Amino acid sequence: MSKERINHDGLFKELLNNFFEEFMILFFPEACEEIDFNHTVFLSQELIRDIFKGEKKVVDLLIETKLKGKDGFILVHIESQSYEQIDFNERMFYYFTRLYDEHRKQILPIAIFGYDKLKNVPNTFSIGFPFLEVLNFQFLKVELKSQNWREYLKQDNPVAAALLSKMGYSDEERVQVKKEFLRMLVRLELDPVRTELIAGFFETYLKLTSDEEKQLYDEIKSLGREEEEKVMQITTSWHEKGREEGVKKGIEVGKEEGIKEGIKVGKKEGKKEALIEVAQSMLKDGYTVEQIERLTKLSKETIKNLIH
Repeated sequence: MSKERINHDGLFKELLNNFFEEFMILFFPEACEEIDFNHTVFLSQELIRDIFKGEKKVVDLLIETKLKGKDGFILVHIESQSYEQIDFNERMFYYFTRLYDEHRKQILPIAIFGYDKLKNVPNTFSIGFPFLEVLNFQFLKVELKSQNWREYLKQDNPVAAALLSKMGYSDEERVQVKKEFLRMLVRLELDPVRTELIAGFFETYLKLTSDEEKQLYDEIKSLGREEEEKVMQITTSWHEKGREEGVKKGIEVGKEEGIKEGIKVGKKEGKKEALIEVAQSMLKDGYTVEQIERLTKLSKETIKNLIH
């Protein structure tokens, strides 16, 4: 079975579009002391010809902002890198030169490395001779896998919560990581849209097995009653939303692949009601009893009862 393709760039872009200041505070507090976040504009679709790949590339994020007490604007260029690339440091320098040539502004380059394994990617690119240093280009970087997840648990920061899923932890700590993530979400008290964004990011990179989920629920029960209730409210709403969206997708698409998606979610939640909702929609769309039986695994008797 092929592994599900993850849109890493899109996920990081959405996270930072909503929590740019929080990201900078979390990893680069010294830079935050100088940046005026009252002016933050996300520039769209900046194209660069990538000589390394021989194609055009849209930079991940380009943000226009200001320095405190200074006139004029600066740019913050952020690249999220999920897989290893040869000479990435040279690539960052090339992007820097192209952006500077286009905008003629001070540029702060940043790279976020989300590799699944520990790496030590250089964040400098130098050109020189024994008798002369021609260039020493540097960029800020954060290597998520090298971050100890436990060191971020006291940070009431939504970016810290989301990125726990990409930090350094052992297989034995997976359940603990998710439990602490849920506790962070409770403390953050974000609005539903932002809560969903953070949760969606986390769940993309850290999905527990059914056995691990059972262990998680046992651990949640050991929390104080008030905290347990709040955590369970969050997890329950996720499951309900996932089931409803899966069913809705199956209904709206009206084709076999769409129906299968609805069925998949319904089965995952273990609720016969989800499959019945799909079957009712299929009947309206003209599917035969035999087709519905094959796709949903519901009995013919159950399906026929829905006709009347």
